[in-house]
Amino acid sequence: MNISSFDDLLQAARAQPEPQRLLFVFAGTELPDEYTEQQRADYERGSGGALVPLMCVDKTPAELVSFQTLLTESAEMGGNWRLCGRSVGFGRPQPDERGCRSTAAAHGRGHPARCARDLHSL
Repeated sequence: MNISSFDDLLQAARAQPEPQRLLFVFAGTELPDEYTEQQRADYERGSGGALVPLMCVDKTPAELVSFQTLLTESAEMGGNWRLCGRSVGFGRPQPDERGCRSTAAAHGRGHPARCARDLHSL
């Protein structure tokens, strides 16, 4: 299967026999500690910088209609992100102590997924 667009990703996830989970991590940039003047100049021109995690969200394919839906939701959360990474897992959501949904696969990789209501605190 060739996945070359966000719509292809959603279609592939919806076609799987096991329920799929889509984890998106949004990152911004900032000047690194002990930056050089060149790094500062590059950063002020909109280039370079150190990646800083801002927020993440765990969604089912049914919860996302399009990339525009994801963009709108991230804008509502106030994220001024420059990079979005994604991971796909499978399994049924398991509530954590806060009642947030995340998959066993997400918990097995070291850090539990953040709730949408916790996105502002990252």
